[in-house]
Amino acid sequence: MLVRREELKELMKRKLMVGGLHEDHADQTAEVLTWSSERGLHSHGEVRVEYYTERIYKGGINVDPKWSWEQTGPCTGVVDGDNGCGYPFAILGLEKAMGLAKENGIGVVGVRRVSHTGALGYYTEMAAKGDLCCLTMCQSDPMVIPYGGAEPFYGTNPIAFGAPTADERFVNFDMATTVQARGKILDAKSAGRFIPDDWAVDVEGNPVTDPHEVNALRAIAGPKGYGLMMMVDILSGVLLGVPSGKNVSSMYHDLSEGRDLGHLHIVIDPSRFVGLEEFKEQMSQTLDELGAVRPAPGYDKVYYPGERALIRKAKCDAAGGIEIVDSIYDYLVSDKLWIHDWDHRNRFAE
Repeated sequence: MLVRREELKELMKRKLMVGGLHEDHADQTAEVLTWSSERGLHSHGEVRVEYYTERIYKGGINVDPKWSWEQTGPCTGVVDGDNGCGYPFAILGLEKAMGLAKENGIGVVGVRRVSHTGALGYYTEMAAKGDLCCLTMCQSDPMVIPYGGAEPFYGTNPIAFGAPTADERFVNFDMATTVQARGKILDAKSAGRFIPDDWAVDVEGNPVTDPHEVNALRAIAGPKGYGLMMMVDILSGVLLGVPSGKNVSSMYHDLSEGRDLGHLHIVIDPSRFVGLEEFKEQMSQTLDELGAVRPAPGYDKVYYPGERALIRKAKCDAAGGIEIVDSIYDYLVSDKLWIHDWDHRNRFAE
């Protein structure tokens, strides 16, 4: 069904607050979730609210965190979120990194001991809107078979990058180091859809199309994706002193426990290099040139990273709202904290 943007945000915010989250953190979280939903990233949007609400209510997200900020050098710092809601602390960490970059040319900020932080593209777009380049990454719980291995070790470990241009466009991509993110599996389940056979494998390692049979995800490009997910785990886990590799906490194992996750922002000020205006002009030229590339058979054009998400957002704006699954809307408007008990499920919420 079609739901107006502000209505969807308020419904998600209200539900998170009913679970126990304070209004400021609920508002920031709901805004990022809505940002995802209106760009067609439903796996990182309204689909997540029921799970978050249950974890908040059961204590796995600290609603009164004793968080801290420590600037560890001219260009570096660490936010410790005391297992509070991941979204507000990811935003705080980015704001700190942007400030350091404006002051010193680069800012590298780790965000440690937080819960799930959602779509990383929100944060990289936020930096790009501030005329900065941003690389951000975070670890996740084991669900990917490493190259040559037979059991999950690393998570989907996403990476995102954003950069400004001389016009209203932004380069902004957000990718898991797997062929597809776990959230897409959850999205397919909720919508009753099959998945492509190159996304995941079953317990025997065979390709699957039924999302209910998924046991592990596949890394992109074999050993290359494996190397990338290891890099993400080192920089957002080992570097920040939180559990890493196969020891990263499960999203669903025990919703009463904090997750101790790590997240890293690397922000660069282009004005310290080629100069901001020249950088932005060159970026706009690059996007124009990409758009002029002759498309291959079966494609209508070459899109720059983030362009299709903006097209989906424009369609939502034109339609007057965001299309969501009826059952999720029914949950959001209900008085229930959760319908399906997410506690003590496996890595794919079963």
